[in-house]
Amino acid sequence: MHIPFLGRRHEKNGHPALPADPASVAELLSECELLRSQAARAGVRLDDSPASLEALDQMVPRWRDDAEILPWLGNDAGLYLGTVVVRTVAGAVWKIRSDGEPVVRLPSGREAEVVPAGREWAVSGVPELSQLYAEIAEA
Repeated sequence: MHIPFLGRRHEKNGHPALPADPASVAELLSECELLRSQAARAGVRLDDSPASLEALDQMVPRWRDDAEILPWLGNDAGLYLGTVVVRTVAGAVWKIRSDGEPVVRLPSGREAEVVPAGREWAVSGVPELSQLYAEIAEA
């Protein structure tokens, strides 16, 4: 069965297919359920704004004690950073590279690799998500 929104089950390279519609891709990548649940428990509201990145930077990183969720939370942090960029920087869009890695393509043509940055943040808190946002938004 082929449902246009969902695309084919797998592309030829074995990666899951994503919807071709940029708005659908953005919606899918913005879910970040683990990060959103951790933030909610800490009383932090993630509203896809740059201010919410500052609030994440101030959270006590309890997840660092759990090696099982650390990589997942880092992945979500990177996707959330990208979501804030896509929703607040005019012309920024998600792009899925041939290796399956989501990146944010900026109007200048530069690609911001937000997922590895999110993983670094989850592990060490550096660089701060709000600082990364400022650097990306400035470009």
